Amino acid sequence: MSVSPEFAAAHEAWFQTRMEKLTAENGWLNLLGRWWITPGTRSIGSGAGNDIQLPVGPEVLGSLTLNADDTGSFTPEGGEAVALDRAAGTFAWRADRFLLEITALNDWRALRIRDAQSDAAEHLKPIEFFPLDPALRITARWEKLPEPMELVLDTIIGAPTYVPVTHVAKFEFAGRQMAMLPTYGTADRPQFVFRDLTSMEDAYRHMRFVFGEEVTEDSVVIDFNRATNPPCAFTSHAVCPLPPRENLFGVRIEAGEKRL
Repeated sequence: MSVSPEFAAAHEAWFQTRMEKLTAENGWLNLLGRWWITPGTRSIGSGAGNDIQLPVGPEVLGSLTLNADDTGSFTPEGGEAVALDRAAGTFAWRADRFLLEITALNDWRALRIRDAQSDAAEHLKPIEFFPLDPALRITARWEKLPEPMELVLDTIIGAPTYVPVTHVAKFEFAGRQMAMLPTYGTADRPQFVFRDLTSMEDAYRHMRFVFGEEVTEDSVVIDFNRATNPPCAFTSHAVCPLPPRENLFGVRIEAGEKRL
């Protein structure tokens, strides 16, 4: 398949942005851990006596208090308390060299901690790709569902999650009529979680992600050359959704990132 210089350059620019996000201090490579938490107060630090023990950093980083109404506070050792409020969008904060955030999965809460001084990005091996194929940049029909639906998706850790869906992307591939449901993302950048037969040997075995582009009222561009490994391919501390059954394809989509 002939690839124009313009197509290759656009892909390279996209990939550079993808790597900048992946390796950023709020990316996926520098996660130290994910700890399930319930309402109460717990200490955090590298010392053995802490409720949450970190592999690096000060003996005592501080104490975290979580309330049942999704408010709370973090008090750094020797510092002023930081107010936390999920409804106000203040469930992420910085302390010392660390970025901390409380994430939600249904009624469960987890504390995720990143190390801004991590050198993990320096040890990331190059990500291999299938050969670029302009034919796999597809303009799909973007059809609104007669009624919105709620999907129940499994996740990599076995905990279900609930996702509202309002549209479906339809396109032809390998002589087949195919449909793919968006499960996350935004109206102008819907995210599709899918799995095809390349997962048996070449691609990440559980799923890949691809985002819709150039969304209009009745069309969406899906560039499978930009299909990526999910965060859980890079860290065990991410909770990735598995594809809905509608996004399981019995064909090989030989485009995008290969298995690490």
